[in-house]
Amino acid sequence: MPHSPDEKKRVLARVRRVRGQCDALERALESGADCGPVLQQIAAIRGAINGLMSEVLQSHLREGFSHPPASQDQYDERVQELVTLVRTYLK
Repeated sequence: MPHSPDEKKRVLARVRRVRGQCDALERALESGADCGPVLQQIAAIRGAINGLMSEVLQSHLREGFSHPPASQDQYDERVQELVTLVRTYLK
């Protein structure tokens, strides 16, 4: 999770933009919009979510490796956690 005030502000702004895009998608679906614009809106939302995920993941990486590990086991544990996160992100 981003902890610095600037990072937190950027992430919250992204979340608000995603919320706005989802609201617009809901209105489009309720009004019976054509499939093309609806699909474009869905793709825009997916892109926005990917950007949000990337920003939070980047913050987590900086946090996870900003301090030297106490042991090789701790280092291996951090690496495994990050590999799991990246695999989840790429699904």
